Amino acid sequence: MFTGLIECTGSVLALESRGESAHLVLSVGPLASELTQGESVSVNGCCLTVTEWDVSAQTASFDLLMQTLKVTSLGDLQPGSLVNLERAMSMNARFGGHFVQGHVDATVRILDWSTHGQDHRLEVELAPEHAGLVIPKGSICLDGISLTAAEVTPNSVVCWIIPHTHQVTSLHTKSAGMRLNVEFDLLGKYVRNLMQAHTGN
Repeated sequence: MFTGLIECTGSVLALESRGESAHLVLSVGPLASELTQGESVSVNGCCLTVTEWDVSAQTASFDLLMQTLKVTSLGDLQPGSLVNLERAMSMNARFGGHFVQGHVDATVRILDWSTHGQDHRLEVELAPEHAGLVIPKGSICLDGISLTAAEVTPNSVVCWIIPHTHQVTSLHTKSAGMRLNVEFDLLGKYVRNLMQAHTGN
């Protein structure tokens, strides 16, 4: 379980295809000294398992299954790409953000990424099947970042990004047309499933 508050960014050193799977190697900086084998790390919002790490080289490696490559945007990564990193939440720490499982629901395209004074407007597409999962002022996780949905239309979601978030995450490297991983609010998904079971729709 994660919070959507990014600890740091890492950069892609290699994404090696291994048949229907892949092997991802990241430069993670000082975070490498705090990792352990088998630990869960959110990489752009996708929960991955540390398979190898090197404290002196400050690297960490992860295996990506075919399903991960199919559902997420991790297959789009290139050497040098920035990724958002967060270790699993600690029970004795403050809980900011919102409950993020690291289970990516889909990818969404950026429709608008524009600057307004010091702030930034991020608008992403919203597929019809996901329209009921986002509410105004509700939480949404984009590339691992806990954000607030400022505006919701049948076809899109708008989030406003403060300068701090813009600077310390990978968002400053994004542009219109690029894909982001999205995880919808856990509570919203449970409510929808309960309603569907009750109504049969």
